[in-house]
Amino acid sequence: MLNCLIVGAGGALGAMCRYLVGLLPLEPQSGFPAKTFLINVAGSFLIGIVAALSAKSAVSPRMVLFLKVGICGGFTTFSSFALETDQLLAKGKTPAALAYVLLSLVCGVLAVVLAEKLVS
Repeated sequence: MLNCLIVGAGGALGAMCRYLVGLLPLEPQSGFPAKTFLINVAGSFLIGIVAALSAKSAVSPRMVLFLKVGICGGFTTFSSFALETDQLLAKGKTPAALAYVLLSLVCGVLAVVLAEKLVS
C-alpha cells in the first residue's frame, strides 16, 4: 500500500507540472502540438536520468518508483500524443502529423540516451 501512495504522490506532482507546461503560450501556426512534444521529450530525459542514476548508485527502490512511475508517469502524455496525431490527420495536416510522430520518437529516445550519457 505504501508503494501506491508513493506512486500517487509522484503522479500528482508530475500531473501538476504537466498542467503548468500546458499553460505556456506555445501554439505554432502549423498546428504542431509543441507543448505535448516538449513534455514527452523532457519526460524522456528525466526518466533517462533516473534510470542511469539508479543503475549507477544505491538509489532507494521507492525513490525510483516515485520518480519513474509517479512523476514521469504523471508528467508525460503519450495518450495525448496519440489523440493529437489522430486530430492532425483528421484535419488533413498529414505533414505535421508525420513530423510530430517522427520527432517525438527520435527526440524522446535521444533524450534518454543523452541523459544516461550525462550521468555515466
